[in-house]
Amino acid sequence: MQNTAASAWAPLRITIFRTLWIAVLVSNVGTWMQTVGAQWLLIHDTHAALLVPLVQTATALPAVLFSPLAGVLADVLDRRRLLLSTLLGMTAVGVALTVLTAADRMSASLLLTFTFALGAGAILIAPAYQSLVPDLVPRDQLRTAAALSSININLARAVGPALAGVVIARTGVTTVFALNTATFLVYAIVVASHPRLGGTAASPEGLLAGLRAGGRYVRHAPVVRRILLRASLFLVPGSALWALLPLVATRQLGLGSGGYGVLLGALGVGAVGGAVVLPRLRARLSNNAMTAVASLVYAAALVVVGLSHDLPLSLFVLLLAGAAWITFLSNVNASLQLFLPEWVRGRGLSVYQMVLFGGQAAGALVWGVVAESAGLVPSLLIAALVMAAGAATVVVWPLHDVDDLDRNLVRWPEPQLAFEPEPREGPVLVEITYTVAADKEQEFLQSMVQLKESRLRTGGTAWGLYRPAQGSRQFVEVFRVSTWDEHLRQHRERQTGTDLDFHDAAVALSDPPPTTRHYLAVDVRS
Repeated sequence: MQNTAASAWAPLRITIFRTLWIAVLVSNVGTWMQTVGAQWLLIHDTHAALLVPLVQTATALPAVLFSPLAGVLADVLDRRRLLLSTLLGMTAVGVALTVLTAADRMSASLLLTFTFALGAGAILIAPAYQSLVPDLVPRDQLRTAAALSSININLARAVGPALAGVVIARTGVTTVFALNTATFLVYAIVVASHPRLGGTAASPEGLLAGLRAGGRYVRHAPVVRRILLRASLFLVPGSALWALLPLVATRQLGLGSGGYGVLLGALGVGAVGGAVVLPRLRARLSNNAMTAVASLVYAAALVVVGLSHDLPLSLFVLLLAGAAWITFLSNVNASLQLFLPEWVRGRGLSVYQMVLFGGQAAGALVWGVVAESAGLVPSLLIAALVMAAGAATVVVWPLHDVDDLDRNLVRWPEPQLAFEPEPREGPVLVEITYTVAADKEQEFLQSMVQLKESRLRTGGTAWGLYRPAQGSRQFVEVFRVSTWDEHLRQHRERQTGTDLDFHDAAVALSDPPPTTRHYLAVDVRS
């Protein structure tokens, strides 16, 4: 018991991680207060069944629109400056929101616009902050740090809504918006107090080049694609509970703003409890087993919440739902952080954020429309059925094991050429000729499958494998890179130990060792 507790909280012993964690907690509490305040401002509208879920949609939609940009900025800019400038911008938005609400000038459309703007700021912050975590804690504590980040969010979810309910009941929604604005300043002060935090990349890429490189990496990383798929299958049906809980509180349980805060608090408390016992679950269950169990528990919770009119029963089930929520999300988030190499960490995490928030935004919109037309209870039961069906697919689309992969960056020897090309010169064609014995041919072809993905995710734009029509034992691997600068990045800053393993496996099957040639495009225009 003692060792488990120590491992669960170990990253908080690191001063800089602990300080940032607390600052993020304060900001997250404010964010949840803001969400509850915005939803409660709309709860008595005649179209509340549609408008209330749209608060979640407006918060999450920026992730779909701006996540790739946020990821590139997190990878190529000074992360500390990025955090500071974004937090100050969010402070300005919060001040305007507070003043207009106090003046009774806040319409539903304007409220959703301000919510969208704050969501855009949050999505710029998320990959920058999360990209820092692997640099702040040892690799063997990364899963625990990811769980602590989930604890942070859900502890805020437990405290923020309950606090918002009390504040709304006593002083109104305006105070909630003002307190949320103050939390941005607290976060900014902490970031400003750590001048060594973050830092600019050693050789920053251009914005468009960085976007293309991040997109290529995700497309050609099966581990990342599988994580995103599993997250989508959980988040879209799972968002029904968060989106429709205000209606459950008012229509099924007859609660006011304080009661709604208590329901959200139960979800948060359950999530915190789930994170505390997560190391024990991880010792007993595989990642895929935890994924399936968490999904099925959450599906059962959707059914009970949809049918229950009993407050104690609903609170108990929401505790279980919160535990299932954090078990699933901290599991996939940690797997992603363990897999992503440093050079593309922000971009990879930003795509995950896009799925995380986009899945909830799309789900909230869908379940709001379903609830408007079919009713509250049917929409929750349909969501439960979709969640259970998604859990069953873990047999077909399991998560990959990433714990033992070598994600350290390695610098490969640079090409030796007769002249030095210009950085923007290209495209570049790389030709590698292997000689493979007949009894090793199948093994060689299998190794090429992994090497192909490695070439493409680190910068290649096209890849092919050829053999002479004359029937010799040679194979010619050819891949194209857009510029000479991009090819040098492959050698200097994008290869991991795992990529090196893929390369070495193919080279070991060639006798004699393979030969490499580089070709530069020739302009033949008149």
